[in-house]
Amino acid sequence: MNDEHPALLASYSSWSCVHRKSKEEWLNLFDDDAVIEDPIGVSGLDPTGLGQRGKEAISAFWDSNIGPNTVSIEMHNSYAAGLEAAHLGTIRTTLPDGTTLAVDGIFTYRVNESGKLVSLRGFWDIDEMKVESADS
Repeated sequence: MNDEHPALLASYSSWSCVHRKSKEEWLNLFDDDAVIEDPIGVSGLDPTGLGQRGKEAISAFWDSNIGPNTVSIEMHNSYAAGLEAAHLGTIRTTLPDGTTLAVDGIFTYRVNESGKLVSLRGFWDIDEMKVESADS
């Protein structure tokens, strides 16, 4: 696989920003009209099921889901085609109280011709999320 593929590069950059807690750098990876659907569909993270569209909504997604937590991203397999990349992996989120949430899924990233992210989607089921309390 070509590690220089634009969607792979955008994926890697996104993960690096999340790990380093670099919100502004992360937001700059996205096109102005980009959408995040993570997870796809209606959930407690997205009651409308329409995703978070545009920089303001994406910034709020960071503030709610990434900023206050420690997020670990581990991808097991990656595939790229066209202007998209798909990754099979696990995302672990540790909440401020020490509770850890883990989800296995497929995560896709689509970029435009300029290499800006236009879509980030997470194919995972919130009912399958593994929860480990800090007291465990």
